Parts: sequence; C-alpha cells; structure tokens
Amino acid sequence: MMTALIVSQVLLFAAIVALVLVVLALARQIGILHERIAPIGQQNPQRGLDVGQPIPRITMRTLEGTPFPIGERLPAGTIRMLLFVGADCPVCKRVLPIALEVARERGLDPVLVGDGAPPELTAMRDRLALTNIPFITGVELGLVLQVNRLPTLVLLDDNGSILARDVVNTRRQVEALLPTMPGRPVAA
Repeated sequence: MMTALIVSQVLLFAAIVALVLVVLALARQIGILHERIAPIGQQNPQRGLDVGQPIPRITMRTLEGTPFPIGERLPAGTIRMLLFVGADCPVCKRVLPIALEVARERGLDPVLVGDGAPPELTAMRDRLALTNIPFITGVELGLVLQVNRLPTLVLLDDNGSILARDVVNTRRQVEALLPTMPGRPVAA
C-alpha cells in the first residue's frame, strides 16, 4: 500500500512539472504571437499639418543629447524621410529595415524619431545597428504633425515642406508615398 502511495505522489509531481513546462511554453508562444499580430491594414492618421505645408523649425535632440534641427532648409534636391518609431512597437521593428532600405535605394535622408524612453530607444538603435542614422527624440515634432500611430512616415522637401505623410505597415505603403515626390524615379 505504501508503494502505491509513493508511486502516485511521484507521478503527481511529474504531472505538475509537465504542466508548468507546458504553461511556460504557451506563455512564450503568446508573446511571439503578440509581436506578430499587429495592425496590417491601412490606417488613417489624424491630421496635423497637411501635405504642402512647411513645418516650423524645431530643434530636437539626438539620443546622445546633441541638437538636431528639423524644418530648416536642406541642400537643394534633398528629401528627408522622418520615420516615427517606438521601442516597444512590433510593427516598427518590422517596417524599420524596409523603410531604411527604400531610403537608401531612393537617395533619401532618413531620420528616426523615437517615441519612448531614451534608454529603450538607445537599446533598440544598438540592437538594430543604426548608429549611422540620426535618431532623435522628443514629443514636439509628433505634436506638431499630430502623429498618433506608429510607424508614421513623413517626407520633407529641401524647404521643410511636407511632401507625403501616412502610417505605414508594409513596403508597398512606404513606396506608395514616394511617387508623390516630384522628380524622383520609382524603382520597378
């Protein structure tokens, strides 16, 4: 009788350990699904400044604390791409490499505008090896442009006027903003 009790207790303990492992595995899968399931369709942003309007000159700060002016004149023909991202935004992590690749292909001047705490944004920048791309932080620019969803892409011409502005989730949406730019070829 004592042997049956010991065997049942050992089996019960093994079953509890197995259940704990299953719960941990499911929790991990839920976390992965949470990152993968994100808004994929077209989203309509709130309107701040409209296309064609110049943005006011705002001095933002990089993650290192150096001043970074936005809205001032750039060299002729320069198109600046502002990409608003967040460190905890799963869609941003997916769109960021795509947008930077498009910027490189089209000769755009990319600037990342971070939403969140600077330590988290610095960790994101270091993890994605983005040290050669300006990464600015602060709420002023987001308030001026009424950015309420991430990732939002804003294209500025050499005068600081808005060429295009929209929430982007895919490469197609990023490239859809580019044909509105005068004088820029669309890659096939």
